[in-house]
Amino acid sequence: MILKAEAVTKKYFRKSSESNFFYAVSETTLELREGSITEITGRSGSGKSTLLNMLAGLLRPSSGRVLLGETDIYSLKDKELSRLRNSSIGVIPQGQTGLDSLTVIENVILPSVLYKVSLNSEERAMELLEKVGIAQLAHSYPKELSGGELRRLAIARALINSPAVLLADEPTGDLDDENTKLVLELLRNFADDGVSVLLVTHEAEAEKYADVVYRMNAGKPDQIKGRPG
Repeated sequence: MILKAEAVTKKYFRKSSESNFFYAVSETTLELREGSITEITGRSGSGKSTLLNMLAGLLRPSSGRVLLGETDIYSLKDKELSRLRNSSIGVIPQGQTGLDSLTVIENVILPSVLYKVSLNSEERAMELLEKVGIAQLAHSYPKELSGGELRRLAIARALINSPAVLLADEPTGDLDDENTKLVLELLRNFADDGVSVLLVTHEAEAEKYADVVYRMNAGKPDQIKGRPG
């Protein structure tokens, strides 16, 4: 299952300006390939996160389509889109997003219980916590975790429903060098297992882990590494 943007744009209107609108994302077509990491880099405000949110089904494009397999995701009703996101698209958002009232394993399991996706969610959660190296913290609370451990919790949670696509928005933005390398290696490993990974990042180190790299400038991504696609 491949996620593809076809000529998507995102236009915002201004109340008072010489121009009454601007494009956060200019017309863009790109495809996330199975088993690969696509990186989007660029300065703050260049449209990286806006594009990721459109691909994630969280922000409707002003024009164009987002296809997951053969499905135009924005043609779906809200409930159908929510179910599709939950089952097929994992998102690692910016910042620390663990719920303080839940343990680590409860945080990881949460997406799987929203629609009763799996009867074996606890077993799956422990497998993921083992893979990201924090299984020993399964019954701890987010406030007891370091920044790097919280980011690994977010990765495990995003993968609990075995999504075809994993979208990571600045997953190393507040981490030290050691944890940055660990998170990038985890994303590379999951891509090697067949997941389509989109990595939005400022991190220079990330390029060596990516198969395809785009540089975003004024809302337009230009491919600077990888096969055209």
